[in-house]
Amino acid sequence: MVLNQATDYALRITLFLAKQEEGQIVEASVIRSTELVPERFLFKIMRNLVKAGIVKSFRGKRGGFMLGRNPEDITIYNVIEALEGPIVLNHCLIDIDKCNKDAAGYCVIHRELAKLRNELIDRMQGINFKMLVDNE
Repeated sequence: MVLNQATDYALRITLFLAKQEEGQIVEASVIRSTELVPERFLFKIMRNLVKAGIVKSFRGKRGGFMLGRNPEDITIYNVIEALEGPIVLNHCLIDIDKCNKDAAGYCVIHRELAKLRNELIDRMQGINFKMLVDNE
């Protein structure tokens, strides 16, 4: 599993916004230059983060972005899922009909991959952006 570049940028953007004072709106150009995010990625990423409720968007002369929730209510998993979709590991974990052996219900590999996926998700859900800000 490799996170794509947009997801890496999204994690950095979310951390940057989590460091701002509560209610502070940050212009896109400031985010772009501070976090070194190419403009072509920035607005696509922000659309995904806004759609997920992680970020709020403001238009107009004083427009920009701010966190949509408190940093302690946003986890690494939330950001990854907003950009990548659900963590799967193997197709049979989301759709047992995808098992090419027709054994998803009792396959030992299926069970172990499901455990790994759940452990990974639990770990990611246990890391929120307040923790990251506090540990920097």
